[in-house]
Amino acid sequence: MKPLLDYLKQQNMSLFTDFYELTMCAAYFDSQKFEPATFDLFIRRLPENRSFFLITGLEDALHYLQSITFTEEHIVYLKKQGFKEDFLNYLRNFKFTGEVWAMPEGIVAFPNEPLIRVSAPIIEAQLVETFLLNTVNLQTMIATKAARVVDAAQGKPVIEFGLRREPGIDGGVKVARSSYIAGCQGTSNVLAGMVYDIPVFGTMAHSFIMSYPKEIDAFRAFVKTFPDKSTLLIDTYDEVAGVQKAVLIAKELEKNGVRLSGVRLDSGDLAQISKKTRKLLDAHGLSFVKIFASGDLDEYAISELLQKNAPIDSFGVGTKMGTSADRPFLDGVYKLCETQTVAGDFLATMKLSEGKNTLPGRKQVYRQTDFDGTLKKDIIALSDEVVEGTPLLVKVIDKGELVYDLPSVKQIRENAKENLLKLPKPLRQLVGTHVYPVELSQKLQDLIKKVKTRLTNTEINQNSC
Repeated sequence: MKPLLDYLKQQNMSLFTDFYELTMCAAYFDSQKFEPATFDLFIRRLPENRSFFLITGLEDALHYLQSITFTEEHIVYLKKQGFKEDFLNYLRNFKFTGEVWAMPEGIVAFPNEPLIRVSAPIIEAQLVETFLLNTVNLQTMIATKAARVVDAAQGKPVIEFGLRREPGIDGGVKVARSSYIAGCQGTSNVLAGMVYDIPVFGTMAHSFIMSYPKEIDAFRAFVKTFPDKSTLLIDTYDEVAGVQKAVLIAKELEKNGVRLSGVRLDSGDLAQISKKTRKLLDAHGLSFVKIFASGDLDEYAISELLQKNAPIDSFGVGTKMGTSADRPFLDGVYKLCETQTVAGDFLATMKLSEGKNTLPGRKQVYRQTDFDGTLKKDIIALSDEVVEGTPLLVKVIDKGELVYDLPSVKQIRENAKENLLKLPKPLRQLVGTHVYPVELSQKLQDLIKKVKTRLTNTEINQNSC
């Protein structure tokens, strides 16, 4: 058996799907059901203490749709799972040929708003469900969490430090990218730094300190290698003694015309310790030395530290942001909203399940703002309506081909910054869920009533065989 990493390649992403997607597609094929269909990807509801979503993950989705293919190795494996030869021959020549509309990355969105709309032959549209949900759910969840952490820091830099506890190799890279888009200054993830041109940061571990006979020996060894960009970890044994040794190192560096960059706190009462540290540094004329804090931080902990006037200059945030620990999933779904009849007419459809009903038809989302640019309300309308406001969904794929200029990560980051600044202040509060008005157009409301009536009469009230 080959190592798992050998399989985590773009060419194998066609099998990055739930088995039931393939069984449904095989049944569609047997029935010669190739008519166009439209699916919406959206998030049903806000998690507790969330009032918006910061959307990321589209770039990975578009790369996937452009590259999905089935190799002979895939075909051999699927044949062993019981799929028929004619369906396997179809997969051999598979190519996504549909149309996709999507909200650009870095935009803020709200429950039930279509984030991605896929129109394609139903086999194609069905097959791509799992990958799209996986990449958008994870990255949007992390970007939303990171935006809250950055907001709580009140302009002080936040570095993403969670790689060792994030969900796998691919997830670790996606977390770094999403966190950077959301406003973090950089990441500890070197691979993500190289791939996406994200600034990378790192200091030292306690093991580095412990590997030397004395703490000050470790400090001297590190600054010898990085004299102009050293941040010393001072809490391995005793934070007061640690900062005193950091003062000695800073004075030694000054003799060589170099300034110590900072000290790092990673445990204990960070508010109290940072105040002691700041006092000692300032007493020795080292006001330029920054205090960097890490250790089990999130938006709530950072907010509390700043409320206590902790003199911390920047934060390293790991596990709780990289896993969105307080709300580790989003209720993102991918639902059919339109099919085509035998006669060639498009027929809107919806799910009527209690608590999980969906919106029928092809839709567009329009955003209205106040005079100062603050978000006022969104309107979900049918795609062929003319509604006041800015349409949020843009065409990204047409007839299977990319028609969208992919922005750089830095451009997406700027878009996210602009979008977050337009949020009404209550939506940016850390505690509580504040509802942003999302309305349905009258035409969409009329369509909902029409579709409900049709489905009730044909599927519920009549006993058809």
